[in-house]
Amino acid sequence: MKIIDFFRSRIILFLIQILLLSLLIYSIDYNFNIIFDTGILKEREVIIQFLANYILFDTLSGIYFIYISWILVSLIPIFVYNNFKKAYSMNLMTFFVPNFFLYVFLWNYSPNYFDAKFLFHFLHTILLGFIIISFSIGLSLLLKKMMKLKIEAQIEDLHDIANQNRIICPNCGIEFNSIPRFCYNCNADLTIRTEDQDGKEN
Repeated sequence: MKIIDFFRSRIILFLIQILLLSLLIYSIDYNFNIIFDTGILKEREVIIQFLANYILFDTLSGIYFIYISWILVSLIPIFVYNNFKKAYSMNLMTFFVPNFFLYVFLWNYSPNYFDAKFLFHFLHTILLGFIIISFSIGLSLLLKKMMKLKIEAQIEDLHDIANQNRIICPNCGIEFNSIPRFCYNCNADLTIRTEDQDGKEN
């Protein structure tokens, strides 16, 4: 398997994105505060808290952090795939997984908090998901357009180079895609004569 194919695997990209999110969370020590229901096991609190740090926020700085973090990790599939459908579906899958498990765990193990905060968090989740999809599609299409323009410019440059190396025999009119010394049709001398800076003919 080629290296690029390895990194294009959805599982590998998912793990890379989650790892990057984890590094961002750890680097600034981001921690979303959840008021858990009484009686919940400590292990379940840790799992729910871990998932909540990926997507939930309750302050302005938290909003900035979560949005910027997800925009950053969304860049990875965009550049790897160079295809807006694959990019936004990959980003949507990565975004969906922690959201799904967070809401399932909250609903099962902390129902009071879930009922009190569900609508607020869910609406913000939908908004962030929409932004991630829009960003993925928009940037993918922009990069594709830029790549197309670059390729067209390269093709135009190649045409210019090819035209510079094209010559027509002044004797018989045969066209060459190179600059030969003699015409193969009439044997006319096609040597291009130039003058040096002293005005002497070469």
